[in-house]
Amino acid sequence: MATYDFVFDRIGLNGWCEGGGESAAGPMSMSDLLAQAAGEDPSSRTSIWELPFPSLDALHNACAAFPQSRELTKGLENGFLAVKDTLKIGLDPLTQPLSWALQSALYVFQTTPWWIMIPLMLAVVLVVSRSWRLVGFVAFCVMLLAFIDHYDHAMQTLAIIFVCAFICVLLGVPIGIAMSRSNAMQRSAIPVLDMLQTLPPFVYLIPLIFLFSVTEPKLYGIAIILYAIVPVIRLTDLGIRLVDKEVIEASDAFGMTDHQKLFGVQIPLALPNIMAGVNQTIMMSLAMVVIASLVSAPGLGVLVLRGIRNLELGVGLVAGLGIVLLAVILDRVTKAALARVNAAHKY
Repeated sequence: MATYDFVFDRIGLNGWCEGGGESAAGPMSMSDLLAQAAGEDPSSRTSIWELPFPSLDALHNACAAFPQSRELTKGLENGFLAVKDTLKIGLDPLTQPLSWALQSALYVFQTTPWWIMIPLMLAVVLVVSRSWRLVGFVAFCVMLLAFIDHYDHAMQTLAIIFVCAFICVLLGVPIGIAMSRSNAMQRSAIPVLDMLQTLPPFVYLIPLIFLFSVTEPKLYGIAIILYAIVPVIRLTDLGIRLVDKEVIEASDAFGMTDHQKLFGVQIPLALPNIMAGVNQTIMMSLAMVVIASLVSAPGLGVLVLRGIRNLELGVGLVAGLGIVLLAVILDRVTKAALARVNAAHKY
Protein backbone atom coordinates (compact mmCIF):
# COMPACT_ATOMS: atom_id res chain seq x y z
CA MET A 1 0.00 0.00 0.00
CA ALA A 2 1.16 3.53 -0.74
CA THR A 3 1.54 6.35 1.76
CA TYR A 4 -1.30 8.48 0.39
CA ASP A 5 -3.92 5.70 -0.03
CA PHE A 6 -5.92 7.22 2.85
CA VAL A 7 -6.35 10.49 0.92
CA PHE A 8 -8.20 8.84 -1.95
CA ASP A 9 -10.10 6.58 0.48
CA ARG A 10 -11.49 9.54 2.43
CA ILE A 11 -12.54 11.60 -0.58
CA GLY A 12 -14.21 8.59 -2.21
CA LEU A 13 -12.10 8.28 -5.35
CA ASN A 14 -11.30 4.59 -5.04
CA GLY A 15 -13.37 3.77 -8.12
CA TRP A 16 -11.55 6.38 -10.19
CA CYS A 17 -8.18 5.11 -8.98
CA GLU A 18 -9.04 1.48 -9.76
CA GLY A 19 -10.07 2.51 -13.27
CA GLY A 20 -6.68 4.00 -13.91
CA GLY A 21 -5.47 0.98 -15.82
CA GLU A 22 -2.66 -0.18 -13.52
CA SER A 23 -2.98 -1.46 -10.02
CA ALA A 24 -2.64 1.41 -7.59
CA ALA A 25 -0.46 -0.56 -5.23
CA GLY A 26 1.74 -2.36 -7.74
CA PRO A 27 4.00 -5.19 -6.58
CA MET A 28 3.95 -5.49 -2.79
CA SER A 29 7.26 -5.60 -0.97
CA MET A 30 8.14 -8.32 1.54
CA SER A 31 7.84 -5.90 4.46
CA ASP A 32 4.35 -4.91 3.30
CA LEU A 33 3.33 -8.57 2.98
CA LEU A 34 4.54 -9.28 6.52
CA ALA A 35 2.72 -6.20 7.81
CA GLN A 36 -0.46 -7.27 6.01
CA ALA A 37 -0.19 -10.76 7.49
CA ALA A 38 0.14 -9.19 10.92
CA GLY A 39 -2.94 -7.08 10.27
CA GLU A 40 -1.02 -3.79 10.10
CA ASP A 41 -1.40 -0.96 7.60
CA PRO A 42 2.04 -0.20 6.08
CA SER A 43 1.08 3.40 5.32
CA SER A 44 0.20 3.95 8.98
CA ARG A 45 3.75 2.99 9.95
CA THR A 46 5.22 5.95 8.02
CA SER A 47 6.39 8.54 10.54
CA ILE A 48 5.91 12.24 9.97
CA TRP A 49 9.68 12.56 9.41
CA GLU A 50 9.58 10.03 6.56
CA LEU A 51 6.40 11.37 4.96
CA PRO A 52 7.18 12.14 1.29
CA PHE A 53 5.95 15.30 -0.39
CA PRO A 54 2.64 14.66 -2.23
CA SER A 55 4.31 14.82 -5.64
CA LEU A 56 2.92 13.35 -8.85
CA ASP A 57 4.85 10.11 -8.42
CA ALA A 58 3.91 9.73 -4.75
CA LEU A 59 0.21 10.26 -5.56
CA HIS A 60 0.50 7.88 -8.53
CA ASN A 61 1.74 5.15 -6.20
CA ALA A 62 -1.50 5.52 -4.27
CA CYS A 63 -3.75 6.02 -7.30
CA ALA A 64 -2.75 4.62 -10.68
CA ALA A 65 -5.15 7.02 -12.46
CA PHE A 66 -3.09 9.96 -11.20
CA PRO A 67 -0.49 11.06 -13.78
CA GLN A 68 3.23 10.59 -13.21
CA SER A 69 5.87 13.27 -13.59
CA ARG A 70 7.29 11.47 -16.64
CA GLU A 71 3.90 11.92 -18.34
CA LEU A 72 4.33 15.69 -17.94
CA THR A 73 7.77 15.68 -19.55
CA LYS A 74 6.61 13.27 -22.24
CA GLY A 75 3.63 15.49 -23.02
CA LEU A 76 5.93 18.50 -23.35
CA GLU A 77 8.19 16.56 -25.69
CA ASN A 78 5.29 15.32 -27.81
CA GLY A 79 3.85 18.83 -28.02
CA PHE A 80 7.18 20.21 -29.24
CA LEU A 81 7.60 17.42 -31.79
CA ALA A 82 4.05 18.07 -33.04
CA VAL A 83 4.87 21.69 -33.94
CA LYS A 84 8.49 21.05 -34.92
CA ASP A 85 7.87 20.80 -38.66
CA THR A 86 5.74 23.95 -38.66
CA LEU A 87 8.38 25.86 -36.70
CA LYS A 88 11.11 24.65 -39.00
CA ILE A 89 9.23 25.84 -42.10
CA GLY A 90 9.00 29.32 -40.63
CA LEU A 91 12.45 29.49 -39.02
CA ASP A 92 14.55 28.01 -41.81
CA PRO A 93 14.28 30.95 -44.24
CA LEU A 94 14.62 33.48 -41.42
CA THR A 95 17.78 31.94 -39.99
CA GLN A 96 19.47 30.86 -43.22
CA PRO A 97 21.29 34.25 -43.57
CA LEU A 98 22.92 33.51 -40.21
CA SER A 99 24.38 30.30 -41.64
CA TRP A 100 25.65 32.17 -44.68
CA ALA A 101 27.22 34.88 -42.51
CA LEU A 102 28.96 32.33 -40.27
CA GLN A 103 30.22 30.31 -43.23
CA SER A 104 31.50 33.46 -44.96
CA ALA A 105 33.26 34.72 -41.83
CA LEU A 106 34.87 31.34 -41.21
CA TYR A 107 36.05 31.22 -44.82
CA VAL A 108 37.54 34.73 -44.69
CA PHE A 109 39.27 34.27 -41.33
CA GLN A 110 40.71 30.87 -42.29
CA THR A 111 41.79 31.53 -45.86
CA THR A 112 43.34 34.97 -45.34
CA PRO A 113 47.13 34.49 -44.91
CA TRP A 114 48.45 35.09 -41.44
CA TRP A 115 50.79 37.85 -42.68
CA ILE A 116 47.70 39.79 -43.74
CA MET A 117 45.29 38.84 -40.95
CA ILE A 118 47.59 39.57 -38.01
CA PRO A 119 48.65 43.08 -39.16
CA LEU A 120 45.01 43.83 -39.98
CA MET A 121 43.94 42.80 -36.48
CA LEU A 122 46.67 44.92 -34.92
CA ALA A 123 45.61 47.91 -37.03
CA VAL A 124 42.03 47.53 -35.79
CA VAL A 125 43.25 47.34 -32.19
CA LEU A 126 45.34 50.49 -32.70
CA VAL A 127 42.43 52.41 -34.20
CA VAL A 128 40.07 51.34 -31.42
CA SER A 129 42.39 51.75 -28.44
CA ARG A 130 45.09 54.20 -29.60
CA SER A 131 47.46 52.26 -27.34
CA TRP A 132 50.72 50.80 -28.66
CA ARG A 133 51.12 48.85 -25.44
CA LEU A 134 47.85 47.05 -26.06
CA VAL A 135 48.85 46.44 -29.69
CA GLY A 136 52.06 44.81 -28.48
CA PHE A 137 50.15 42.65 -26.00
CA VAL A 138 47.70 41.49 -28.68
CA ALA A 139 50.56 40.77 -31.07
CA PHE A 140 52.31 38.66 -28.42
CA CYS A 141 49.13 36.65 -27.67
CA VAL A 142 48.31 36.00 -31.33
CA MET A 143 51.93 35.03 -32.10
CA LEU A 144 51.90 32.67 -29.13
CA LEU A 145 48.71 30.97 -30.36
CA ALA A 146 50.22 30.66 -33.83
CA PHE A 147 53.47 29.29 -32.41
CA ILE A 148 51.66 26.42 -30.65
CA ASP A 149 49.63 25.63 -33.81
CA HIS A 150 46.36 26.99 -32.46
CA TYR A 151 46.11 29.87 -34.93
CA ASP A 152 43.44 28.26 -37.17
CA HIS A 153 41.24 27.30 -34.22
CA ALA A 154 41.63 30.77 -32.72
CA MET A 155 40.59 32.38 -36.01
CA GLN A 156 37.52 30.14 -36.18
CA THR A 157 36.53 31.22 -32.68
CA LEU A 158 37.07 34.89 -33.52
CA ALA A 159 35.01 34.56 -36.70
CA ILE A 160 32.04 33.11 -34.81
CA ILE A 161 32.29 35.78 -32.10
CA PHE A 162 32.55 38.53 -34.72
CA VAL A 163 29.33 37.47 -36.46
CA CYS A 164 27.30 36.63 -33.35
CA ALA A 165 28.37 39.71 -31.36
CA PHE A 166 27.63 41.96 -34.36
CA ILE A 167 24.13 40.49 -34.68
CA CYS A 168 23.60 40.83 -30.92
CA VAL A 169 24.45 44.53 -31.12
CA LEU A 170 22.42 44.98 -34.30
CA LEU A 171 19.32 43.49 -32.65
CA GLY A 172 19.95 44.31 -29.00
CA VAL A 173 20.48 48.08 -29.23
CA PRO A 174 17.13 48.74 -31.01
CA ILE A 175 15.34 46.47 -28.54
CA GLY A 176 16.96 48.32 -25.63
CA ILE A 177 15.97 51.66 -27.16
CA ALA A 178 12.38 50.47 -27.57
CA MET A 179 12.33 49.30 -23.93
CA SER A 180 13.60 52.65 -22.73
CA ARG A 181 10.81 54.46 -24.56
CA SER A 182 7.98 52.22 -23.35
CA ASN A 183 7.44 51.12 -19.75
CA ALA A 184 4.92 48.51 -20.91
CA MET A 185 7.47 46.92 -23.24
CA GLN A 186 10.09 46.96 -20.51
CA ARG A 187 7.74 45.17 -18.10
CA SER A 188 6.95 42.52 -20.71
CA ALA A 189 10.57 42.08 -21.85
CA ILE A 190 12.24 41.81 -18.44
CA PRO A 191 10.83 38.31 -17.63
CA VAL A 192 12.03 37.05 -21.02
CA LEU A 193 15.48 38.56 -20.46
CA ASP A 194 15.62 37.07 -16.96
CA MET A 195 14.80 33.65 -18.38
CA LEU A 196 17.45 33.95 -21.12
CA GLN A 197 20.04 35.09 -18.60
CA THR A 198 19.40 32.35 -16.03
CA LEU A 199 18.73 29.42 -18.36
CA PRO A 200 21.69 27.00 -18.27
CA PRO A 201 23.75 27.29 -21.48
CA PHE A 202 23.32 23.61 -22.35
CA VAL A 203 19.53 23.99 -22.34
CA TYR A 204 19.71 26.38 -25.30
CA LEU A 205 20.99 23.53 -27.45
CA ILE A 206 18.19 21.04 -26.70
CA PRO A 207 15.30 22.47 -28.80
CA LEU A 208 17.67 23.68 -31.53
CA ILE A 209 19.01 20.16 -32.07
CA PHE A 210 15.47 19.02 -32.91
CA LEU A 211 14.87 21.98 -35.24
CA PHE A 212 18.10 22.14 -37.23
CA SER A 213 20.73 19.77 -38.52
CA VAL A 214 23.94 19.54 -36.51
CA THR A 215 25.87 20.41 -39.70
CA GLU A 216 24.13 23.80 -40.02
CA PRO A 217 26.07 26.73 -38.49
CA LYS A 218 22.84 28.48 -37.50
CA LEU A 219 22.30 25.79 -34.87
CA TYR A 220 25.12 27.07 -32.68
CA GLY A 221 24.75 30.64 -33.97
CA ILE A 222 21.21 30.99 -32.63
CA ALA A 223 22.24 29.51 -29.27
CA ILE A 224 25.13 31.98 -28.95
CA ILE A 225 22.96 34.96 -29.90
CA LEU A 226 20.16 34.06 -27.47
CA TYR A 227 22.65 33.55 -24.66
CA ALA A 228 24.75 36.68 -25.29
CA ILE A 229 22.20 39.30 -26.37
CA VAL A 230 20.83 40.05 -22.89
CA PRO A 231 23.57 42.41 -21.56
CA VAL A 232 23.49 44.77 -24.53
CA ILE A 233 19.68 45.02 -24.31
CA ARG A 234 19.65 45.68 -20.57
CA LEU A 235 22.48 48.21 -20.57
CA THR A 236 21.12 50.08 -23.58
CA ASP A 237 17.79 50.43 -21.81
CA LEU A 238 19.51 51.45 -18.57
CA GLY A 239 21.84 53.92 -20.27
CA ILE A 240 19.06 55.80 -22.04
CA ARG A 241 16.90 55.88 -18.91
CA LEU A 242 19.81 57.33 -16.91
CA VAL A 243 20.19 60.33 -19.22
CA ASP A 244 19.70 63.46 -17.11
CA LYS A 245 16.12 64.71 -17.27
CA GLU A 246 17.36 68.30 -17.38
CA VAL A 247 19.23 67.51 -20.60
CA ILE A 248 16.02 66.11 -22.10
CA GLU A 249 14.11 69.23 -21.00
CA ALA A 250 16.77 71.43 -22.61
CA SER A 251 16.48 69.51 -25.88
CA ASP A 252 12.70 69.94 -25.73
CA ALA A 253 13.19 73.66 -25.19
CA PHE A 254 15.29 73.81 -28.36
CA GLY A 255 12.43 72.17 -30.26
CA MET A 256 14.22 68.90 -31.05
CA THR A 257 12.09 66.05 -32.39
CA ASP A 258 12.07 62.62 -30.76
CA HIS A 259 14.37 61.32 -33.50
CA GLN A 260 16.82 64.18 -32.98
CA LYS A 261 16.76 63.73 -29.19
CA LEU A 262 17.43 60.01 -29.54
CA PHE A 263 20.40 60.20 -31.90
CA GLY A 264 21.71 63.62 -30.87
CA VAL A 265 21.36 63.47 -27.09
CA GLN A 266 20.27 60.16 -25.56
CA ILE A 267 22.39 57.64 -27.47
CA PRO A 268 25.62 59.71 -27.23
CA LEU A 269 25.15 60.15 -23.48
CA ALA A 270 24.21 56.47 -23.05
CA LEU A 271 27.16 55.26 -25.14
CA PRO A 272 29.34 54.29 -22.13
CA ASN A 273 26.62 51.96 -20.86
CA ILE A 274 26.02 50.60 -24.35
CA MET A 275 29.73 49.88 -24.78
CA ALA A 276 29.77 48.11 -21.41
CA GLY A 277 26.91 45.95 -22.69
CA VAL A 278 28.86 45.19 -25.87
CA ASN A 279 31.82 44.12 -23.75
CA GLN A 280 29.69 41.71 -21.73
CA THR A 281 28.00 40.39 -24.86
CA ILE A 282 31.38 39.57 -26.41
CA MET A 283 32.50 37.78 -23.24
CA MET A 284 29.31 35.74 -23.09
CA SER A 285 29.62 34.89 -26.78
CA LEU A 286 33.09 33.49 -26.14
CA ALA A 287 31.79 31.41 -23.22
CA MET A 288 28.98 29.98 -25.33
CA VAL A 289 31.28 29.19 -28.28
CA VAL A 290 33.07 26.65 -26.11
CA ILE A 291 29.81 24.96 -25.11
CA ALA A 292 28.53 25.11 -28.69
CA SER A 293 31.42 22.87 -29.74
CA LEU A 294 29.15 20.03 -28.58
CA VAL A 295 27.00 20.73 -31.66
CA SER A 296 29.81 21.06 -34.21
CA ALA A 297 30.85 24.67 -33.58
CA PRO A 298 34.49 24.94 -34.71
CA GLY A 299 37.25 26.67 -32.82
CA LEU A 300 39.22 26.19 -29.63
CA GLY A 301 36.19 24.63 -27.94
CA VAL A 302 36.66 21.56 -30.14
CA LEU A 303 40.10 21.01 -28.60
CA VAL A 304 38.70 21.44 -25.09
CA LEU A 305 36.00 18.89 -25.89
CA ARG A 306 38.61 16.54 -27.31
CA GLY A 307 40.66 16.83 -24.13
CA ILE A 308 37.60 15.92 -22.05
CA ARG A 309 36.47 13.02 -24.24
CA ASN A 310 39.89 11.44 -24.70
CA LEU A 311 41.26 12.41 -21.28
CA GLU A 312 44.07 14.34 -22.99
CA LEU A 313 45.04 16.70 -20.19
CA GLY A 314 47.60 18.68 -22.18
CA VAL A 315 45.30 19.28 -25.15
CA GLY A 316 42.49 20.55 -22.93
CA LEU A 317 44.72 22.81 -20.83
CA VAL A 318 46.52 24.39 -23.79
CA ALA A 319 43.22 25.01 -25.59
CA GLY A 320 41.83 26.48 -22.40
CA LEU A 321 44.84 28.79 -22.22
CA GLY A 322 44.11 29.88 -25.79
CA ILE A 323 40.52 30.73 -24.85
CA VAL A 324 41.78 32.73 -21.88
CA LEU A 325 44.12 34.69 -24.14
CA LEU A 326 41.29 35.45 -26.57
CA ALA A 327 39.06 36.52 -23.70
CA VAL A 328 41.74 38.84 -22.35
CA ILE A 329 42.35 40.34 -25.81
CA LEU A 330 38.66 40.98 -26.46
CA ASP A 331 38.12 42.33 -22.96
CA ARG A 332 41.10 44.71 -23.09
CA VAL A 333 40.23 46.02 -26.54
CA THR A 334 36.58 46.68 -25.72
CA LYS A 335 37.50 48.26 -22.37
CA ALA A 336 40.02 50.50 -24.13
CA ALA A 337 37.27 51.60 -26.52
CA LEU A 338 34.97 52.20 -23.54
CA ALA A 339 37.67 54.28 -21.82
CA ARG A 340 38.02 56.44 -24.93
CA VAL A 341 34.25 56.96 -25.03
CA ASN A 342 34.20 57.93 -21.34
CA ALA A 343 37.11 60.31 -21.85
CA ALA A 344 35.34 61.95 -24.77
CA HIS A 345 32.25 62.59 -22.62
CA LYS A 346 34.29 64.43 -20.01
CA TYR A 347 35.08 67.23 -22.41
